[in-house]
Amino acid sequence: MADIYAAASKYPEWSRDVVDEFYEAFKNYDLDGNGSIDAKELKTILKGLGQENITDLEIKKQIAEVDTDKSGTIEWPEFLRVIHQLTKGKTSAFGQHVTKTSKNVQKIVTASGGAHSFSEEEAVSFVEHINSALRDNPLCKGRLPLNPNNGEIFKKIADGVILCCLINDAVPDTIDTRVINNKEKMTTFMWTENLNLAINSAKAIGCSVVNVGAADIQQGIEHIILGLIWQIVRIGLLSSISLSNHPELFRLLEQGEEIGDLLKLSPEQILLRWFNYHLKKANSPKRVKNFAGDIKDSEAYTILLNQLSPDKCNKSPLQTNDLTQRATKVLEQADKIGCRKFLQPADIVKGNPKLNLAFVANLFNTLPGLDPLSEEERAGLDQWLFNSEGTREARAFCLWINSLGIDPFVNNLFEDLRDGIIILKVMDVVQPGIVDWSKVNTKAPLNKFKKVENCNYAIVLGKQMKFSLVGIGGTDIHDGNQTLTLALVWQLMKAHVLSILKSWDQMLMKMQW
Repeated sequence: MADIYAAASKYPEWSRDVVDEFYEAFKNYDLDGNGSIDAKELKTILKGLGQENITDLEIKKQIAEVDTDKSGTIEWPEFLRVIHQLTKGKTSAFGQHVTKTSKNVQKIVTASGGAHSFSEEEAVSFVEHINSALRDNPLCKGRLPLNPNNGEIFKKIADGVILCCLINDAVPDTIDTRVINNKEKMTTFMWTENLNLAINSAKAIGCSVVNVGAADIQQGIEHIILGLIWQIVRIGLLSSISLSNHPELFRLLEQGEEIGDLLKLSPEQILLRWFNYHLKKANSPKRVKNFAGDIKDSEAYTILLNQLSPDKCNKSPLQTNDLTQRATKVLEQADKIGCRKFLQPADIVKGNPKLNLAFVANLFNTLPGLDPLSEEERAGLDQWLFNSEGTREARAFCLWINSLGIDPFVNNLFEDLRDGIIILKVMDVVQPGIVDWSKVNTKAPLNKFKKVENCNYAIVLGKQMKFSLVGIGGTDIHDGNQTLTLALVWQLMKAHVLSILKSWDQMLMKMQW
């Protein structure tokens, strides 16, 4: 999925969830899954829309209208450009077809880029997770269980109690439960206090809460509520997927790699590698590169479950050709080992990336299936981690950047900032308008020269912001120099905090006046 999000980095106003919606629409057109939409595929779609008599010449004209690289097909970056033009009021024949075939894209375009749609399947899944995770929480007594099928979550979350408890479940002890208002009858003010506490705490654990306010949750705005819940659930599921919590992940190192290479991977990438490790161990040629299309046929899931628990999970689902029935049998197998969470059969067949990621993460957390390290291996790993895992400052800066709503998600400060794009996005948040995006190289793939160009531009802007950057160049950021990267990011964070304090001071002065 990295290339998908890289292509979308040209449009920083779109969140990762919005890009996911666009990619689902793209896959509806890319019938053979080769990464481009050709005339034959477009004609098939248009016939499905009732345009039986459309000619091949008309098809070619529609493609040529948006085919910027003149390849004769529509690639993912061109598809994104079409949608971006639609959000700006510019229409094309192909763009009009896209809005007809995807309700989610239609809603997003109508809202000029704002994601005002939500998946009912995800809503059901998240409610079931909340019911399971918080069923024994005394603060939720009388509030749970929630009915997953009637939208009850959007009303009962309005007082903030469930949200605060969910954050504590994801990252224990984030919120002191003594400060949560939890009376039988509470005022709107008390609800708002709880929600502000939850939003600030969500930001502290790394959630993006840009444009999320207490009023949005009280009003039951579905896409905002589910977006925040997903971030909290995701952080909780992925927080323990690291070498420090699971030293046995050392087993996932590939030939020629060092531990540092594994530490550079995001939790999602580690999960994919873990998945493929077990597929390889089972002598299967099957490999997965994503949590969407590669798992739709349930073959990989069947092999993985059998490898993790051969006594309880067999390969009988593969004897069924119907994909929905096969997915049903896979989830029945998962239920035998206590891992049937987040997914319904349709979510596997459709390739829902969020819910499949959640399912695999829960599976890993429950049954990793990796051999423990020997004492000698553990001693070597502990020493390496002690010397090289990274500083507290780096992890704190990652949380801060992620809380700003910057896409993509930052997992490794020194690696993820090397192309300069994230630093520039942060600068644009700290001092809106300072970045001239026409000067930034965003079109993937970026070579080293273009990445260094971006980093050099970030240094130039940093000096405009009066940062102390003596002896720091773009190559230092690109090369992942820890000391110099921390120096730049620290000054960005300091400037951001000071700007917030200044705005508060001005607001107080106005109130006094």
